[in-house]
Amino acid sequence: MPSTSPAVEIEGLVMTYGDKRAVDGLSMQVARGSVTAVLGPNGAGKTTTLETCEGYRPPQAGTVRVLGLDPQRQRRELLPRIGVMLQAGGAWSGVRAMEMLDHIASLHAHPLDTAMLSDRLGLADCGRTPYRRLSGGQQQRLGLAMALVGRPELVFVDEPTAGMDPQARRTTWELLEEIREDGVTVVLTTHHMDEAERLADLIHIIDHGRLIASGSPTELTSGGRAATIRLVVTRPFPEGAPESLRRDLAPGTEVSQLGERSMLITGPADGTTLGIVSRWCENHDVVPESLALGRQNLEDVFLRLTGRELEG
Repeated sequence: MPSTSPAVEIEGLVMTYGDKRAVDGLSMQVARGSVTAVLGPNGAGKTTTLETCEGYRPPQAGTVRVLGLDPQRQRRELLPRIGVMLQAGGAWSGVRAMEMLDHIASLHAHPLDTAMLSDRLGLADCGRTPYRRLSGGQQQRLGLAMALVGRPELVFVDEPTAGMDPQARRTTWELLEEIREDGVTVVLTTHHMDEAERLADLIHIIDHGRLIASGSPTELTSGGRAATIRLVVTRPFPEGAPESLRRDLAPGTEVSQLGERSMLITGPADGTTLGIVSRWCENHDVVPESLALGRQNLEDVFLRLTGRELEG
């Protein structure tokens, strides 16, 4: 009978590097058989958190359980049940692509057919090419194949489509959706918001080592806010601009300054609100470069919550 316990369970995780607290009391779960995306700006604590789940780092405080096991004390029992796709590396520089995949397959009791997997991921034409001569997208595809060849119950994938062309991205998405349908749990990190919206059942957004939002893509992008206005201006905003604009807008409207020349207005963002923003610009000698009204998407939510963009 399949287990109903979380595939990953993190409680109060703390990780520090010198004076910097990279992970600050983080708690979150990953449901079995789901695709869960972990998003955050650079330095938010994503990599440290996942490396702890993968057993590369021991928790300094708090607990981590992966498939019900301690990644440190029960590492030998856990490793055959998980796959890990690194954002870069993971293969020897001079090894040929198929040699590396065949080697990884040989370490598992019941691996997938490597020829089938390489054909599915478009590796057949570069199978004899040394790893160092593969393109970035080919290296990513090989890394994904290496993570999946052992038939894992849980796979961690870090930036799975970085450097890929549109067709390869779509093929990778379809493969990840298929393994989810087969009951494999996927934990995904990505800098592509469309990728997270397409693949994820649940999204965790973390910043400064803390969980700041969780939900499905629909839950995060609805949130009672119908639309957004994105204001980009020709020169830096005057001091106190967000607070000044917020006072002119209807209650419940949020204003987030994203940079020196960009603001995001979230709330009852309709034609009336657009007019108020236009008049505010005129009254404060602010010259708009663009003023766009649209529905809130995942990128808007991320910017509003963190005040920072995802950087690839």
